[in-house]
Amino acid sequence: MTTENTAQPAVPAAPPAPGRGRELLFNAFDMNCVAHQSPGLWRHPDDHARDYNTLGYWTHLAKTLEQGLFDGLFIADVLGPYSVYGGTSEAAIRTGAQTPVNDPFLLVSAMAAVTEHLGFGVTAGTAYEHPYPFARRLATLDHLTGGRVGWNVVTGYLPSAAQNMGQDDQMEHDERYEHADEYLDVVYKLLEGSWEDDAVVYDKETGVFADPAKVHDIAHEGKYFKVPGHAVTEPSAQRTPVIYQAGASTRGRAFAGKHAEAVFINSPTKELAKATTAKIRQALVEAGRDPYDVKVFAMQTVVTGATDDDARAKYDDLAQYVDPLGGLVLMSGWMGIDLSQYELDEPIGDVQSNAIQSAVETFQKASGTDEEWTVRKLAEWVGIGGFGPVIVGGGASAARQLAEWADETDVDGFNLAYHITPGTFEDIVEFVVPELQELGRYKTGYTDGTLRQKLFGRGDHLPRNHHGASFALRHRQG
Repeated sequence: MTTENTAQPAVPAAPPAPGRGRELLFNAFDMNCVAHQSPGLWRHPDDHARDYNTLGYWTHLAKTLEQGLFDGLFIADVLGPYSVYGGTSEAAIRTGAQTPVNDPFLLVSAMAAVTEHLGFGVTAGTAYEHPYPFARRLATLDHLTGGRVGWNVVTGYLPSAAQNMGQDDQMEHDERYEHADEYLDVVYKLLEGSWEDDAVVYDKETGVFADPAKVHDIAHEGKYFKVPGHAVTEPSAQRTPVIYQAGASTRGRAFAGKHAEAVFINSPTKELAKATTAKIRQALVEAGRDPYDVKVFAMQTVVTGATDDDARAKYDDLAQYVDPLGGLVLMSGWMGIDLSQYELDEPIGDVQSNAIQSAVETFQKASGTDEEWTVRKLAEWVGIGGFGPVIVGGGASAARQLAEWADETDVDGFNLAYHITPGTFEDIVEFVVPELQELGRYKTGYTDGTLRQKLFGRGDHLPRNHHGASFALRHRQG
């Protein structure tokens, strides 16, 4: 956990890194469920996550985030329960650990109706829905929001999702990305290359709504998909929504270099975040793009208040609601290791897994302690903020720590997870945002335009050096 350091920061010996001191971007990180990253905290008397299945929860949250000038609401998703722990979903159901979970797409229209600028990054996998109807859903949301939608592309990782879709398990890791590459090509062809910009003429006198000569069949035939026809949607404001991605593996970074415009990373320490960000930016270079053609968002949980003492008291209050079982359910799913095999007070050194040892070393660095870790301690660590880092401090110190994180890691902003909701976000808007504005590190108003224009300031559509744009150029130039 990161806490306030009263020592003065050292003067850097080298010139500032590119972009140091730039304005921070904020996404709220939520999920259409009752326990997202902080298992057990749904029991806190001030938490309203139980209202996840009401429109009122989401419209209130959207208005709160827009009041705080958040760039977006990033909505996670899984298709299938966490069942690695104990080999069943029983513990996930009992603790509410991302189970039950509802569809994230159906939330967006209601939130868009009560906001003007807030963006929406919606998670959807490439493994279980054909790209043809999915492209229509993307375009529909982009129309209804006026171009404020992003798509967080995931390839899937829970075995339960594959099994409930009639498969024995997920595809092999790298093949999932091969499949996703073709999936995105189909989406690009439909949304970028199917309808020309001026295909819709809307001529009431001649009775011609759209010119058939300017609507093109995509004639796609690949290894995984065959799509002969054209999109059934006309072009939306962005055509293709902003592409988010979160894969940190070598193959995942290559996928990001080719497709991503925003990347979500989850690194508990600054050292890991800096290294991951550098690798992502290098992947863009290797794909022929500028390293800053992508916005990197690091996961962060902030416990804040008017003062440092208020924030610490709030953290201590939250800690009593942490659910170790829920934490182990999530960790087992994230790491693919059944932690039910071990006693809660068993030293982590007895757990024979390179993955778990690596995680504990990371947590030790993040917490600043080298004391012996048990399975229970690991679960309790995850209980507030999940796998990501936690900042505890009053508005001024939390703002300063966020700025330091960005400067030292080269991330562009943060996916801010909640401990309780919507209280976490209300606190950030009240206490942290004004302090960041005072530091000159946060916007004081929205710019107009689509989500892509807001993030990059270079127009509504995919830039020409993006792989997806290549499917549109033949029609726009010819």
